[in-house]
Amino acid sequence: MTPRHVLDIDDLNAADVAAVLSLAAAPDRPQLLAGRSVGLYFEKPSLRTRHSCEVAVVQLGGHPLMFRTEEVGSDDREPIADIAQVLSGYHALLGARVYDHSVLESLAGSSSIPVVNLLSDLAHPCQALADLLTMQQEWGSLEGRTVTWVGDYNNVARSLSLGAARTGMVVRIASPPGYGPTDVDIERLLSAGLAEPPFVTARPAEAAKGADAVHTDVWASMGHESEADARRRAFEGFSVDDEVLAAANETAVFMHCLPAHRGEEVQASVVDGAQSRVFPQAHNRLHAFRGLLRFLLEDSGGGL
Repeated sequence: MTPRHVLDIDDLNAADVAAVLSLAAAPDRPQLLAGRSVGLYFEKPSLRTRHSCEVAVVQLGGHPLMFRTEEVGSDDREPIADIAQVLSGYHALLGARVYDHSVLESLAGSSSIPVVNLLSDLAHPCQALADLLTMQQEWGSLEGRTVTWVGDYNNVARSLSLGAARTGMVVRIASPPGYGPTDVDIERLLSAGLAEPPFVTARPAEAAKGADAVHTDVWASMGHESEADARRRAFEGFSVDDEVLAAANETAVFMHCLPAHRGEEVQASVVDGAQSRVFPQAHNRLHAFRGLLRFLLEDSGGGL
């Protein structure tokens, strides 16, 4: 059986996303991984990703095995294709948190087990699933709801927008010139099911108008540290503050994948305020990954 890989959220269709969210919310913990392991490859440091993935594997009866770049020497000591084939004989599933998305593509291209993107420079599907789960818990249904992204249209924004497209949401985006979605990004959203092109502006309050959820992320992600000063200047005026949140619906929620830099991309009054859902959102990383594991393992007959 050909393994299902999830390198971005649009590797799941609308029904798949609904199934993952349903499994994520389910109270049972079937021991699908009893006697088996999941390999977790980390090139980048992690708090939420490592803990949520390891605990999810344990909850399904398995053993998580985390390993770093220096332990395998990917494409240095040994080709990634060879590494993927070796690991396929040890594990039920492989997750990878990498700098370059092409590493994931190489792993998936040579792996006979499912490969899941735990973060790359282009996508963060596990975060998007946690975001969708958090908003679903808030409203019950996602269809017709409006999600606003403020800031860099980065890996988190890209996957969140694709998830919104898959679930019938409306997307609004505020980014500085040069940091917004490209024509290719917009075409991809339409192909993923977005009913109409996203509303894109350089004014955060305008993008937040009528939104049910306002999301943001740091201005300089891991790998962009050298651009921090230039990005700080480019993103001046793109902080989610009380004025931006007030432009959204009265019952709107604020979300951030964390870590948050208070006083930069978000003001403390927002991230620590009553409308913030950043900690339930972080906790849902565990439930979303467990739901994705169940979906992929059950889809492949247990992944064994």
